[in-house]
Amino acid sequence: MLWTGPKTNVWQLYVLIHSDRAGYHDASCASRLHHTDINPTCRGRNRTIMAKAVYTTTRDPRINIDPKDVPFWFSSRLGLAIIAFLGFINVYALRVNLSVAIVCMVNHTAIRSSDKDDNNLTSTECSASASDNSSAGESENVLGGTLVWEKTIQGTVLGSFFWGYLLGQIPAGWVATKFGGKWIMAVTMLVSALGTLFTPVLANAHYWAVIFLRVVLGIATGMTFPAMHTMWGKWAPPLERTKLMTFTYAGAQVGIVLTFPLSGLLCKYGFAGGWPSIFYVTGGICFMWSILWMVLVSEDPQSHPRISDIERDYIVGSLETRVETEEKKVHVPWLSIFLSLPVWAIVVANVTSDWGAYTLLTNIPTYINEVLKFDITSNGLVSALPYIAFWLVINIGGWAADFFRNRQLLSTGMTRKLFNTFGKVVPAVMLIGLGYVDCSQPAVAIVLLILAVSLTGTQYSGYLVNHVDIAPKFAGILFGISNSLAAVTGFISPVVVGIITENGQTRAEWQIVFYVAAAIYFFGAVFYAVFSSGELQSWAQSDPGIELTTSAAQGEKKQMLQSRHNGTHTAQV
Repeated sequence: MLWTGPKTNVWQLYVLIHSDRAGYHDASCASRLHHTDINPTCRGRNRTIMAKAVYTTTRDPRINIDPKDVPFWFSSRLGLAIIAFLGFINVYALRVNLSVAIVCMVNHTAIRSSDKDDNNLTSTECSASASDNSSAGESENVLGGTLVWEKTIQGTVLGSFFWGYLLGQIPAGWVATKFGGKWIMAVTMLVSALGTLFTPVLANAHYWAVIFLRVVLGIATGMTFPAMHTMWGKWAPPLERTKLMTFTYAGAQVGIVLTFPLSGLLCKYGFAGGWPSIFYVTGGICFMWSILWMVLVSEDPQSHPRISDIERDYIVGSLETRVETEEKKVHVPWLSIFLSLPVWAIVVANVTSDWGAYTLLTNIPTYINEVLKFDITSNGLVSALPYIAFWLVINIGGWAADFFRNRQLLSTGMTRKLFNTFGKVVPAVMLIGLGYVDCSQPAVAIVLLILAVSLTGTQYSGYLVNHVDIAPKFAGILFGISNSLAAVTGFISPVVVGIITENGQTRAEWQIVFYVAAAIYFFGAVFYAVFSSGELQSWAQSDPGIELTTSAAQGEKKQMLQSRHNGTHTAQV
């Protein structure tokens, strides 16, 4: 049923909820409803009832809008992508700042003897080049702070983040789905900013205080990805979904690229004693971003005060979950989710991807230093190069994926499979090759490292946005499930690597590490290619009893539009 008022051009769209009796409709039940009101003659009867749809638009929502007519470069959805991009720069700045700062925080001179004991266990391969890097060790002591933290304590402090990160995933998806992603992002980022600002004080108190704080930061920042996924489920038109989301999450890599050299400079030249300024600067910037987020961002297009009518109608009209009843209660089909093979394909892809990512992030510097005798962390630019390339690949991949889909060269499902497979198989080959490079080929090692890290960025156009393809309504929950399980690899991978390399950090041992990572990559690529999907799943659709009454719409569209133009009141069933 369609209705237009005599003094307004606003269309009110109503939907028919079918009774159990197929094909039976009671015309007496057709009436204009408001909110949850139901015609009394229909209440309690096993017949058709009416419910008001959430979506109200300035045009007939069944009229297609040509995407070419909708602005992009100065649009509200691009504005959301930009501020979210800046937000994820902050997320990863707060995540990795301690990795650099701890070099300046710890008094390496006080624990030099234990370091020497550890060094005696390392491989003697290429030992002749070790003397060339001795100056790096001396300079490291010059930057040493006042905290006497043994290596085991340092590892516990750095790893504690992932325990919190694991805990923050699933609750964030559910809470963001129920209360909205905007405020989950705002609150968690404010908590993270304040916690970062207090890090220097707690570090001087006791390392257990820092461990507790890093767990809290892990919980808070772990909620940001599911929350943002929930928001993009309401904001991203399907054919723009990949480039908007990949641009947003590429902020994480930019955060790494900026934080590594910036923290190094603040460590040596910063205020408040050097290393504390790292936390004051990154925490302060994050706090200011949180305020801007709360002021500028809206939960969905319908509530945005500055969005144009055509952009709002285009976004809402393009989303397949746009027709829902006004009842706020959200029903999550947990059983269907856990029995869905496309969901498990995403989970496996996420877990296997993170295994490789954490192997590279936490262990490659050790391999470069201990086996190749090349201290990559001594040069901020070199250590940032893999992530600069990573950022470029993420964005190029996002545009390429949407190009293939827009031109109908590939379906959504095939696009996700292709980009995920490339982002796992090729880096796996690079890792295997890296295992055969020795200290006489540092340039080759750096090139392979850059390729191994950067080419995984195509996965951002594969499994990472697939949650929104198959269930935009529950994208935050799905991301929370997959990313929480994947976060386990953050503290398992280093343990496995330690067990494999415990006898002396030899190149042969590291070859095993890389073969394991490559095998996991290959498994993830195959599993995802077989079981993933790019289609909206049946359990993620609106109530299957709700559908648009479109049987007479095509024949009556011109008449209805003319009636709206004349300002007359019409009612057609």
